[in-house]
Amino acid sequence: MKLKIRLIVMNFLQYAVWGAYLTCMGKYLGKCDLGSNIGMFYAMQGIVSLFMPALMGIVADRWIQAQKTLGLCHILAGAAMIAACMYGVANPTPNYGVLMGIYSISVAFYMPTIALSNSVAYNALEKGGMDTVKDFPPIRVFGTIGFICAMWAVDLIHLSDTFLANCLSNPADFLWAQHDSGALVQVSNTPFQFLLSGILGIILGVYSFTLTPCEINKDQGKKSFVEALGLQAFSLFKQKKMAIFFIFSMLLGAALQITNGFATPFISSFAADPAFADTFGVKYSVIIYSISQIAETLCILLIPFFLRRFGIKKVMLMAMIAWFFRFGLFGIGNTGSMVWAIILSMIVYGFAFDFYNISGSLFVNQETDPEIRSSAQGLFMMMTNGFGATIGTLCAQAVVNRFCAWNADGLLVGIEGTGGWPTVWFIFAAYALVVAILFAICFKYKHEPEKLKQVE
Repeated sequence: MKLKIRLIVMNFLQYAVWGAYLTCMGKYLGKCDLGSNIGMFYAMQGIVSLFMPALMGIVADRWIQAQKTLGLCHILAGAAMIAACMYGVANPTPNYGVLMGIYSISVAFYMPTIALSNSVAYNALEKGGMDTVKDFPPIRVFGTIGFICAMWAVDLIHLSDTFLANCLSNPADFLWAQHDSGALVQVSNTPFQFLLSGILGIILGVYSFTLTPCEINKDQGKKSFVEALGLQAFSLFKQKKMAIFFIFSMLLGAALQITNGFATPFISSFAADPAFADTFGVKYSVIIYSISQIAETLCILLIPFFLRRFGIKKVMLMAMIAWFFRFGLFGIGNTGSMVWAIILSMIVYGFAFDFYNISGSLFVNQETDPEIRSSAQGLFMMMTNGFGATIGTLCAQAVVNRFCAWNADGLLVGIEGTGGWPTVWFIFAAYALVVAILFAICFKYKHEPEKLKQVE
């Protein structure tokens, strides 16, 4: 029990570090005149994911125990995130290159920790005589809970767009000011969500050194560089079925980071309309967005039933259709009478995210040889969170820049005559629908229930 609690703490902090800034960073960037670069900040996570997890994995395998590598990565990432906050405090309108440079260092060391934390947990459970398949998922759920708690903390004390010292000394005057329309709007913009993320990261970094020691596999030194990086998995592209799967993984991966970057600026944009300026969604857009993570946690419980009943292909297709509704509901929603559409979009996210990632991972596990199975899983993540998310986020930025612009109050509002936000979301929805239709036509896979006994 003590071991499980220790791993729960690790997972809670692991994702709280991410949740502190991931969904509210767009609001900060928009208010400091970097709104046109939001896509690049989120794309950077995909760019570093193409190589940093593999490189840190080699370090953990050959030279530094995984729990220590995890700790070092978190300390370096946390220090860089704190530096990003301090730079933002000193520069209300930060230089794009400087802030991006500091931020890039942080995410370059954070992204490998996702895989490393899983490895550390598996190692600890195995040495503790526990079943990783049975005991790890309940522990991992606390990671999502940590993500949600960090989001709520940031929104409830307005860390996403306020200066903490002034907030504590004079919260009412500092947090809100009277707009010409009579509505209250938030007036300060300092990235203290970066500070929270950095502090949590350093705490986790130190804590990681106390976890169950991992072994260094000296035999890894005999592997070629290509084998160590898992590049031999690219041979799977020679198989038509696998090539089609990985291509669609990239196409769907393009949708993964779009709402992380632009959902909270979209919800906050309703502050520009006096009819919606005082709604709960405008004041607490990050809390509204956290419903997505809550739904994600609950939808994990539905996956075994859906996989057994419908099979992998249909479940992956459901995920693609869910992305269509995710974006489409944003297109018709607002924070007033149509807030139900935004909330329903958050709920749908659970299906959109979980169903494809987990069923896709299971497909890779079933259709690849054991010798390259881990490498194939890495390739799946590279296509979705690497190439797909990077390309998709940058393209999404271009679409948003075409139909929306930041106003003087730091709100990303629709440009008159273009259709604004609804047009943006409907374009994304149309993309998801096209991908779903093409997937249904091109991807051939027969449902074989006997292969799914592992999800019973």
